[in-house]
Amino acid sequence: MWVFPLAAGGVALMFAAQLVRQFAVRRRPYQLFWALAMLMYGAASLAVVVGLARGWDPPGFEVFWVLGAVLNVPFLAAGEIDLLSRNRTVTAVLWLVLIFVSAYAVAATRSATIHAAALAEDLPSGRDVLGPGTLAHRLPQLISIPSYLILVGGATWSAWRMRGRDDLRDRFTGSLWIAIGATVIAGVGSAFAATGNAPLFSVSLLAGIAAMFWGFRRASTRPPDALRATAGPSSRPARRRGGPQQDPVYGHASTRDEQEGPSVASDERDGDQRQGHAAHREQNAEDLHPREG
Repeated sequence: MWVFPLAAGGVALMFAAQLVRQFAVRRRPYQLFWALAMLMYGAASLAVVVGLARGWDPPGFEVFWVLGAVLNVPFLAAGEIDLLSRNRTVTAVLWLVLIFVSAYAVAATRSATIHAAALAEDLPSGRDVLGPGTLAHRLPQLISIPSYLILVGGATWSAWRMRGRDDLRDRFTGSLWIAIGATVIAGVGSAFAATGNAPLFSVSLLAGIAAMFWGFRRASTRPPDALRATAGPSSRPARRRGGPQQDPVYGHASTRDEQEGPSVASDERDGDQRQGHAAHREQNAEDLHPREG
């Protein structure tokens, strides 16, 4: 059974690495929020691997509970809010909220009484380990469920805005798969965890993160080379300042003056296009004003 959470942790770490790479180039806060969430998911999945393979202990369960059951979904939701708002004040508030929520979750879990006998199960439930109705046991209800609704609501809203547009088909499909993956993790997986069903919970860990990662990559798909090759400098639409535009990763509306590319590869492509445009202008100037021999 430990093979599935191990694979889930590997996918989460690959997801995080791609987000960190994009953040290093673009410095968009939502990329950092999501990267941190994926690192938490990877750590929680590895805690499950150790628990299934060698048995659970209090520190391992606390890592699984805090990072997997409580905190990773709020960081995903914060990234969704930041992507929708694109406002520095909102970003600052999100960081403050996440710092408070993280400290609160860690303190509540660390101060809870751990029932060691419940750790003998293949997949201990929070109810049995932390005690039914305790603050630590209720953290997912107070934090993760509202965060899940924000995450799925934002992704679904974005997909709805892109419906019927052939040029945004990949982003539409990707947004839906992100919502599906989040539902598998936060909904289906949580139900299996609550009942102690280790085999199905392990499969859901991998299925959910794989769906989200595939959706992210699908939403980041670049347009065909043929379309870019036929688009000349004069065919680019006039840039609108201050009005809502579509974010090229998931199609969310933003008020950026320029549209952002979905990946590092788009930066390289834009640089090549700018060099080509500059060479084109220099050639035109030489044709109009030929050099004297």
